[in-house]
Amino acid sequence: MSDFELTVLGTASALPMAHRYPSAQVLSVPGRLFLIDCGEGTQMQLRRGGFSFLKIEAVFLSHTHGDHCFGIFGLLSTMSMLGREQPLKVYAPVTFAPILDFFLRQFGGELRFPVEHVALEMNSPQCIYTSSKMTVDAFPLEHVVPCYGFLFRQAEPPLNIRKERLEQYHLSIAEIAALKRGEDVLRPAGPFTEPCAENGFVPQSGTDAPCLMRAEDFTYVPYRPASYAYCSDTRPFPRLADWVRGVSLLYHEATYLADMEDKAFVRGHSTAAQAARCARDAGASRLMLGHFSSKVTDHQLFLEEAREIFPACCLANELESYDICGL
Repeated sequence: MSDFELTVLGTASALPMAHRYPSAQVLSVPGRLFLIDCGEGTQMQLRRGGFSFLKIEAVFLSHTHGDHCFGIFGLLSTMSMLGREQPLKVYAPVTFAPILDFFLRQFGGELRFPVEHVALEMNSPQCIYTSSKMTVDAFPLEHVVPCYGFLFRQAEPPLNIRKERLEQYHLSIAEIAALKRGEDVLRPAGPFTEPCAENGFVPQSGTDAPCLMRAEDFTYVPYRPASYAYCSDTRPFPRLADWVRGVSLLYHEATYLADMEDKAFVRGHSTAAQAARCARDAGASRLMLGHFSSKVTDHQLFLEEAREIFPACCLANELESYDICGL
């Protein structure tokens, strides 16, 4: 499994479909799972995908429309029956509070673990989760009810020492540690301290003076951290591209085709073309389309429309996994 892998569980929009499930996705980080939205049938899709319910560390709900949150009741009950004792954080809009209160009043006595609602209410991106592996920002979307997108970023990797520098200059353990922290190292004059700026040394004064080893000359970033943005449901708006700029994979709802743009605006949704423009303007590496209207049965139409504007795009397919690090 990749260090940063997305599995799509549901791609449909509000109306039930015979062969598609409502919105839900799983982001896998080594040893942890993060559930993004939880429409009806999420439990069954988790089972089909071979995911452990007990490894879900947190749930992120974009908004309180049923096709994005109706599955949370059954999921919480099943987690309890499986013996979960670890607290579960649910990041969701403030409007989720009465929904959770109802569930806890009626069924909370059966739960063996606490559920903590982290209320989302912001006008611009805010970091809501951080760990040694990942950070998560939430940001407001433009829907008909309070709705939020999420930007998941791998943590910056520690710097690596350039092997040729290590061997050439006989770096000590203390020097290696400092350089990997991004700190420049001042080494007294002596063996292996030739004052040559080309080799990463900067003479302080004179040829016999101490020299500065610059971290940027002795280290490198081993890989570019991957990132994933989840944007559903929303009308297009200019700031969104700035908020997800440079993302590795952008999931953007594409409920309608361009000939239904007026309906999309009224209902707080986007067309495939509008999703593609957001990906283009954001400089995303790849775009994934989902949340398809039940009125359109040929999903290739969404793909064709988007690729005219942003070629590097694909359709979200249920129970398919995507290596975000490989994009």
